[in-house]
Amino acid sequence: MTSPLPPLVTALENTLIVSCQAYPGEPMRDPRTMAQIAAAVENGGASAVRAQGLDDIRQVKNTVDIPVIGIWKDGDHGVFITPSLDHALAVIDSGADILALDATDRPRPDGRTLDQTVQQIRSRFDGPLMADCDSAPSAHHAAELGIEIIGTTLAGYTPARPKTTGPDLALLTELADTLPNTSMLVAEGRVHTLDQAAAAKAAGADAVVVGTAITHPTSITRWFHHAATGA
Repeated sequence: MTSPLPPLVTALENTLIVSCQAYPGEPMRDPRTMAQIAAAVENGGASAVRAQGLDDIRQVKNTVDIPVIGIWKDGDHGVFITPSLDHALAVIDSGADILALDATDRPRPDGRTLDQTVQQIRSRFDGPLMADCDSAPSAHHAAELGIEIIGTTLAGYTPARPKTTGPDLALLTELADTLPNTSMLVAEGRVHTLDQAAAAKAAGADAVVVGTAITHPTSITRWFHHAATGA
């Protein structure tokens, strides 16, 4: 049976996607550095990279051969992952192969609903979309809109669900059993160990995103510092 998903999406099945991001003010907050990290994880077997910010997307796209999932974070509360239609179109224009955006039911800063935003995006972009979801209802709504990739990115970061230690395995299990085959389920959020990545896959994720544990040396150093010093 032919998959209803486009080849760009089906190629991500049973793979690792790596999120290459640095926070403002950090030593690695430079598009060239993020592109070098993207190249390094490509060499390590990543099937795609998730890049944040227009300059990063452009630089990463010019550096790697694997697909770039683009986002634009603007702000630090409420809806801030590709929060508006203008943000989405700018990400597309920057060269992203896949556009990711907040797919929760929270108010969007431009006043559009997710439905309206997706409709406008589809009229200008024929590539796949990724929905950053916080719950089963938001994931199912995104799937109903035809969004090809459903991520658990925001689970535990809104009031919809409690924050778990590690990925939200209960949500992954529920979605694996209930999402239609027109969407791919991707585990994202707090995947910090090999065991957690394996558990996310076992819970039903079609692919796993890892970010901090691979690409954020400040956080990794803090983990080891705590283990070594007890501080």
